[in-house]
Amino acid sequence: MKKGVISTGGGDAPGLNAVIYAVVHACYRQGWEVYGSRSGYAGFLDIDEMVRLTPRDVQEIYAIGGTILGSTNKGSPFARPVENLAGEITLVDISDKIMKNYNRMGFDCHIAIGGDGSLEIAHRFSKLGMNVIGVPKTIDNDLMATDRTFGFDTAVSTATEALDKLHSTAKSHDRVMVVEVMGRDSGWIALYSGISGGADVILIPEIPFELESVCEKIDDNELREKHYSIVVVAEGAQAKGGEIISKGEGELGRQEVILGGIGEWVATEIRKLTDKDTRSLTLGHLQRGGSPTTFDRLLALRFGAAAVRLVEAGTFGHMVALDSSQMIAVPIEEAIKTRKKVDLTSDKITTARDIGICFGD
Repeated sequence: MKKGVISTGGGDAPGLNAVIYAVVHACYRQGWEVYGSRSGYAGFLDIDEMVRLTPRDVQEIYAIGGTILGSTNKGSPFARPVENLAGEITLVDISDKIMKNYNRMGFDCHIAIGGDGSLEIAHRFSKLGMNVIGVPKTIDNDLMATDRTFGFDTAVSTATEALDKLHSTAKSHDRVMVVEVMGRDSGWIALYSGISGGADVILIPEIPFELESVCEKIDDNELREKHYSIVVVAEGAQAKGGEIISKGEGELGRQEVILGGIGEWVATEIRKLTDKDTRSLTLGHLQRGGSPTTFDRLLALRFGAAAVRLVEAGTFGHMVALDSSQMIAVPIEEAIKTRKKVDLTSDKITTARDIGICFGD
């Protein structure tokens, strides 16, 4: 009988529980035991954080947002922040302890659900001898090796719904509304929601923008007797010749700076240049929450079932991925090499320009 463990790492995304549901059910049909490691790798360090999962434990969780196992994006087992007796913080490699406990607990495989950061950690454990299968997870849709990641469709739907509601209030007050969305250094959420939500301006990391061009679009709206504008800004967007705006390093152990603040900056500059009443709104973690859409739910279930098939075939060190309409296996090492950027020659960019959306260029 095989014995597997599931972990969820990084930021949460709608569809995580659907993956867990599919893995547990597919494993039990094979007669395998399944465990879940709470908060990433915590279960490998504390037996109380390792939980047995049965079909009864995961009943109907496919429709619930978040993850029943909990998650963390603060620190890697290869560089864990630890405070010594003097109050100093040092980074400690505890990967050997995790490997020992993985083997001591008798696991045959580890299904790691996460984005590029979590998958990079899983890949390092794979090189140490852990039998790893990766499942791609990010609302940003920026993993190169898969056409889609679950959570993206739900995030886009949330952002689009917010834009739909902002039109009426912006129109009522003749305002410019600047909406900041997630996406790190890729503009997928901003592009999809901006087009679908009737934005006048979309600012994405792939196209450095000029405020003068943005304000020209707002002025053009005025000439056409449209006295309000909707501007969608990806958190990683930056002005031409400017710097990326962030909130700093964040909590100790985070692998990346926390992006944010570009929406308020853009709103302030628009207010100065146009004298228009301009407000900003950051959707933030609303984009991570809630029940997954049908698309994300189905994709997550497919990923989970495909991961178990890779375990059965012994195809370790790989990540499940969506290629057109098919599930494929991609080496994790290849999957995490680069992030997927918006293709500026795509029909989505062309469509946006054709219907009058400005990218600030």
